Amino acid sequence: MSILKPDFIKPVGLGAVIFAALAFLPSLVDSYYMSLGISIVSFAVLATAWSMFSGPTRYISLATVVFFGIGAYTVAVLGEVLPFPLVLVCAGLAGTVIALLVGFSTLRLAGVYFVIFTFGLTELVRQVVSWYEVNVTREMGRYVFLDITQNDIYWQLLALFAVLLLTGFILGRSRLGFALRIIGEDETVAKHCGIDVTRVKVALFVLSALFMTLTGAIMAPRWTYIDPVIAFNPMLSFQVVIMALLGGPRRLLGPLLGVVPLTLLFEILTANFPNHFSILLGCVFLVIVYLLPGGVVDLYEKYSAPKKRVLATEQNAKPGGNAA
Repeated sequence: MSILKPDFIKPVGLGAVIFAALAFLPSLVDSYYMSLGISIVSFAVLATAWSMFSGPTRYISLATVVFFGIGAYTVAVLGEVLPFPLVLVCAGLAGTVIALLVGFSTLRLAGVYFVIFTFGLTELVRQVVSWYEVNVTREMGRYVFLDITQNDIYWQLLALFAVLLLTGFILGRSRLGFALRIIGEDETVAKHCGIDVTRVKVALFVLSALFMTLTGAIMAPRWTYIDPVIAFNPMLSFQVVIMALLGGPRRLLGPLLGVVPLTLLFEILTANFPNHFSILLGCVFLVIVYLLPGGVVDLYEKYSAPKKRVLATEQNAKPGGNAA
């Protein structure tokens, strides 16, 4: 008997196909499409990391850009002082510490209170960094001059995405993932089952934040200049949420289905309607929430479920259909 069951083969096979296609991108496209590919992979990491926590727990976090900005600013500060791999380690540690502090202090909140806090946290961090730059360094923003090419950034993001998908795959089949699903359904029931709700939520929040921080650190060399407005732009958090919701935040590869079309759409809107981007982004958000509240994956499962039941019924009706 093979140990590779269908529920293992399908996601692994699909992931292998996706990465095989992405691996050939640098040798097939010019610099513009390479830049677009970097945007798609970076959003894929952010949206998948967001879904890793918010999907099972149903906590809507708007703190994505906080950790992304921490990673970017860590590179801006330490990039010319330390080797880049060590800078990534420092960025990851900084993001982890902040996530622990935020997690233990806020994850006892729920619903709209958590959403408001995470949105306010973005503005708080941006103002603190701005105050430090103006009053301590006497400069607003920093230049980033590192010998890292566009292709290097792409490969680093792709490797990070692979690690994230593997982590999510293992997590979904672990006791921690099972505990998260119970918490998402009903926290009271989870507590009665003996689950330490706060510790489980904090653990996933920190893990999600780590990948967001590393994404910001890897993306930092893409910009020559970084300031608090660029690094902590709250629009990024909303974009990530919209992408994850469109694809389906409760499936591992669901966010990717929202990342690709919306990245292309945002690219078109930014190029053609730069002064109206926020308004159009809000319209896209309303359409997705109204027409696809569960995402593309949920819509597919909704319409495919009756067909599967019919096929199962027909199979069972055949002679020997119920045989073991």
